[in-house]
Amino acid sequence: MVHDFPETSILLFSYGTLQDKAVQLTTFGRELTGRPDAMTGYALHWVDITDADVLKTSGKAQHPIVYASYDVKDEVQGTVFEISQKELHAADRYEVADYKRVSVLLKSGVHAWVYIKA
Repeated sequence: MVHDFPETSILLFSYGTLQDKAVQLTTFGRELTGRPDAMTGYALHWVDITDADVLKTSGKAQHPIVYASYDVKDEVQGTVFEISQKELHAADRYEVADYKRVSVLLKSGVHAWVYIKA
């Protein structure tokens, strides 16, 4: 399968607020471009956000959060973005303690970082 991303790029999959333009501008200083993708074997739920900075940035008191269901019928839609190492660290700072960053194999066949339930 041919992919649009160079081998050396860092891929980040977002199913939530990191897809929002305002969150991207605040977190990365730019609007990201990406393409639709999905992660299978994961289910989506919601988490209450209490961090004042994250609340201000996203404007939302609840954010989506995924956890491994190990059921191939479960699928979470989102966007895969190409980012820099510096931007990956910025995303780490943005995400609250409810999330942890893991590498997953997306439906398209590429591996990407994603934040799931800690």
